[in-house]
Parts: sequence; structure tokens; C-alpha cells
Amino acid sequence: MIRLINVHKLYHQGRNEITALAGVSLDIARGDFAVIMGPSGSGKSTLLHLIGGLDRPTEGELLVDGKIISQMADDAVTLFRRARIGVVFQFFNLLPTLTALENVMLPLILDGRAGPKSRLRAEALLQRVGLESRRDHLPEELSGGEMQRLAIARALAFAPPILLADEPTGNLDSRSGEEVLKLLLQISREEGCTVVMVTHNREAAGYGDRVIRLRDGFIEEAGSP
Repeated sequence: MIRLINVHKLYHQGRNEITALAGVSLDIARGDFAVIMGPSGSGKSTLLHLIGGLDRPTEGELLVDGKIISQMADDAVTLFRRARIGVVFQFFNLLPTLTALENVMLPLILDGRAGPKSRLRAEALLQRVGLESRRDHLPEELSGGEMQRLAIARALAFAPPILLADEPTGNLDSRSGEEVLKLLLQISREEGCTVVMVTHNREAAGYGDRVIRLRDGFIEEAGSP
């Protein structure tokens, strides 16, 4: 499902060269719930962004769902990510002027799928994440946990086989965070979705099938939680 072969990522700041990833090789199987951990600057967010096609490796090969996305044109990567990869961010990234239902419908509408079918799909997803009664509420009227569950519903609009979550409980209290983690686990188990989650939280890491620990751009350990 996801394979990295000797992947490097370098950044330049003025004359300085910064190594974010220094030869990472990794396989994540279909349906796995993989957790990426590591101290700040270890490369975990960079790794997630590369898997999601939000950035490109400087060197090495990256395959996602059988496609070598490290060699695809930008437009092709965008289309691939829209159809095959859902992304959930720490800060929700919801549109404040749209209702919960409209936020979930938005990616479908932007893909030219406006109409009754997109509404039905969005309503089904709101029910999936337990927000059917909040469909007409704006994000500011929702709790933090509800906003994150709404963001997950939106990320699932195209039923992607891969869901990436970048610190999804970072802004939540422990109870709301637990609800979000249980939802991610259900999605992985019940729908066969591959979940890759970045977190600093050891308790959150316990929900994964395996933990990939990074340090200084290298994989330090990749095993069970």
C-alpha cells in the first residue's frame, strides 16, 4: 500500500542545508493503523507530507497504492491525492461560513459532483461520525472534538483507501481525543482504510497496530505500540 525506498528530503534555508529525512525505507500494509512518533525536528511531519503527495522527496522512491507518486506530475499527484488520500489536520481547516453539511459537501462540489448524490453522501458521512444532528451548525457552534470529527467526515468524502492524520488530538481534551482515536480505529477496522497518524501522545499511539519512531531523519524503531 505505502512503500518508501531510501527516501531523503533536504531543505535549504539560505546557505544552510537541512536534512529532514536521511534514507528512510518503510512498508505500510493495506488496512494498517500506523503511528509515527518522534521529537520535534525528527522528520515525522515531513514523512506524512511526502506520503500525502504534499511534498516531494529529494532522493529515493515513494509508492502509494501502487503508484510511484515521487515521479508523477504535479497535476497528476493532485488528482491522485483527491481520490485516494484523505488528510486530517490538527487545526481542522474547516470553512467558518459553511455549515457542517456544506463543509463535507465542499470537496464533492469542487470535483463537479454537486447535487442530491453529494448531499446524500455528506449526510451519510455525518451520521458515520456521529454528527447528523449538527448538520446545520457552523464550525464555531461545535466543540473541538466535533470539529475534528467533522474534518474526518470531509476527508472521507471520496472513500479514500488511505487516511493521513497529523496530530489529530493535539487541540483536544482527553475525552474528545479518545473519541477521535476510537473513530479512526473503527474506520481502519471496519472499512479497511490504511491510517497513518503523527502524534506526540503515547496513549494515542496505543491505538495503532505499529509505531514508527523517528529521530534526526532516521527510523529509530518500527514495531508494536
